[in-house]
Amino acid sequence: MTRAEDPIGCVCVIDDDAEVRGAIGSLLRSSGFEVRLYEGPGAFLSAGLPDEAACLVLDIRLSGENGLEFQERLSAYGISLPVILITGHGDIPMTVRGMRAGAVDFLPKPFGDDQLLAAVAVAIARDRQNRAALANVADLRNNFARLTPRERDVLGLVVTGLMNKQVAARLDLSEITVKIHRGNVMRKMAAQSLADLVRMAEQLGIRDETIHRFNT
Repeated sequence: MTRAEDPIGCVCVIDDDAEVRGAIGSLLRSSGFEVRLYEGPGAFLSAGLPDEAACLVLDIRLSGENGLEFQERLSAYGISLPVILITGHGDIPMTVRGMRAGAVDFLPKPFGDDQLLAAVAVAIARDRQNRAALANVADLRNNFARLTPRERDVLGLVVTGLMNKQVAARLDLSEITVKIHRGNVMRKMAAQSLADLVRMAEQLGIRDETIHRFNT
């Protein structure tokens, strides 16, 4: 169980204004968040990403670098940390560009404490969901790796809707052998139903949509 004093997520803040950076940090800490403060993107990248659910509060106008361009670079690096953009010089094109790049929110300075806290709560929740989804896919990949080559063949056909006898005909196996392989697949993949297995196959990208159950 989470203790009251435990952080409820990590917020990274990049702002070259020490006073603004410090004020944001104090607000977030008082609300229960772990806070990491950075003067610029270089320091943020050198420090490494948090291991827990997190988000990035990013000022658009930084000394020597444009925050919007850095946000786009994060995507190119494969860093999916949710971003909240802040600026004292915002305009509509900036807002559109930032949101298209995946920003959770765009807050013009001065913004209220409640505005920032609400945006951070949404961003942290999004990152927590993203992390859970990635962990789920990792588990699926581990389970899939346990399948034998023949079990993978059976899985690939079963999730397209083919019946056991149709799978047997395609793989030149007996129907009872297919049933055994199918049972092993369900057990190793921890699938409770065929629908479960289909969902797993779609997440793994192994479902062959070129096969139709009536096209045997």
